Amino acid sequence: MKALLKFKSMKECTVTGKRVLVRVDINSPLDPVTKHITSDNRIVKTAPTVRWLAEQGAKVALIAHQGDTDDYQNLITLEEHATLLAKELDRPVRYIDDVCGPAAVQAIEALNEGDIVLLGNLRYLAEEISVFEKVVPLKPSEMTGCWLIRTLAPLFDLYVNDAFSAAHRSSPSMVAFQEVLPSAAGPLLFDEVEALTTILTASEHPSVFVLGGARIGDAFGMMQSVLENGTADRILTLGVTGQVFLLASGIELGEKTHAFLQGKSLLGFVDEARAFLKSYPNRILMPTDLAYADVHGTRVEIAVQTSMPNESYGDIGSKTIELYSREIAKAKTVFVNGPAGIYEKELFEKATREIWRAIAASDGYTVVGGGDSVSAASKYTNLDDWSYVCTAGGAMVRFMSGKTLPLIKAMEQASK
Repeated sequence: MKALLKFKSMKECTVTGKRVLVRVDINSPLDPVTKHITSDNRIVKTAPTVRWLAEQGAKVALIAHQGDTDDYQNLITLEEHATLLAKELDRPVRYIDDVCGPAAVQAIEALNEGDIVLLGNLRYLAEEISVFEKVVPLKPSEMTGCWLIRTLAPLFDLYVNDAFSAAHRSSPSMVAFQEVLPSAAGPLLFDEVEALTTILTASEHPSVFVLGGARIGDAFGMMQSVLENGTADRILTLGVTGQVFLLASGIELGEKTHAFLQGKSLLGFVDEARAFLKSYPNRILMPTDLAYADVHGTRVEIAVQTSMPNESYGDIGSKTIELYSREIAKAKTVFVNGPAGIYEKELFEKATREIWRAIAASDGYTVVGGGDSVSAASKYTNLDDWSYVCTAGGAMVRFMSGKTLPLIKAMEQASK
């Protein structure tokens, strides 16, 4: 796989005694009330990279983000992340609640061989938030004037990026250090690309894609690519994605569903779904029954019919679970992104729980990606039962859609 990525691995570099700046992605799901981390998957998968550098005698400084302007409820410090990483590594990880100010600089300059420091949340910098990226679309070469780059770059001998899950972001921490520092990739980046490339180009058939969740723009972008190139033999639609396809097939789901989709600006996908159904009528499966809560708060399942009751459908039903589980059992490759329903609510967790367990039990090559999907996998299955658990969400979708990722482009450019 390394041959497909035209840039250097950190393990090809001399790091002993060197100051190494490592961009990782440990952005983690939080409990909405306590604000404590509920899944340490990204932290665990980042640990081998950090451990290797420390054991080689590098002076390691980590930069990472948590939350964003459009994810403000998750915008917190990285102090707990440092604690969990230290536990995973079984060695100290110092935390400095400063990104690139005087305290951060002082901590970096004080590093000894084998030391590790995690700097403050990158999203506390205006130049690192998604709004800045959209409003001020700078080229990587133009980002070298940003405060983060100007302050930190002169302090380091090497920049390592191991944050594939943020590879779709064109922010200074992701694409600008490559302009001014020798750069290399961490092993997690190579592992992520290898797993996703296997799905795209070397998967065994039948290949089944399970696509759900509420961020259906991701599902639709991926769907176009994997249907056209024959990667997916079957697409099992669930969640909001399944509801949009039902509307496209002529099913009326009621005013509540219509209002929800309209409020989320998702009705525009109905025409796209209709075109998919016309072009690939036998390769896209839709729910045959749906579940809602009645006035007593009891789960009710109802078969899909031309005109459905005006209810808020929070899950797919048992018949669909059985249908999809049979398809999964026959598959040699299964890729899943997006839960089947509002699995955070006990009333609507059944489909996600049962389908995820069916995938984990599959003998085929199974990959799960995306924050909610991985959280569900952690909740209902043993992650060791999956062939690969991808840390990425948006980056994964864009990669699977055949789009060039800013990080990959920046790393390849740096290698030249």
